[in-house]
Amino acid sequence: QVQLVESGGGLVQAGGSLRLSCVGSGRTFGSWAMGWFRQAPGKEREFVAAISWTGVSTRYEDAVKGRFTISRDNAKNTVYLQMNSLAPEDTAAYYCARATYWGATTPRGYDYWGQGTQVTVSS
Repeated sequence: QVQLVESGGGLVQAGGSLRLSCVGSGRTFGSWAMGWFRQAPGKEREFVAAISWTGVSTRYEDAVKGRFTISRDNAKNTVYLQMNSLAPEDTAAYYCARATYWGATTPRGYDYWGQGTQVTVSS
């Protein structure tokens, strides 16, 4: 059974930063591509970023390019999302998920999800 647990969300002012963490269970964590999604109230869950199992390859949604950075530490079974220059439109619940294949940018391409962590950016 795969379990993913996010942490690091909170309330921050516009222009501020947060770092989200996602800890995964299992000794095969290092072989999984991983992704971050977000979902604001009344909106569909949207892709934010993805990282390959080695960490060498990454992908970002256009709106977060240059502001967010995805990384991983396989020794710690952890994926991170460093978020800088946050804006009110970044307010959402953020979810990490395990990819079923590298390069997936829709929820259908992910099979296990964390419970989410809330990020609220005040103006």
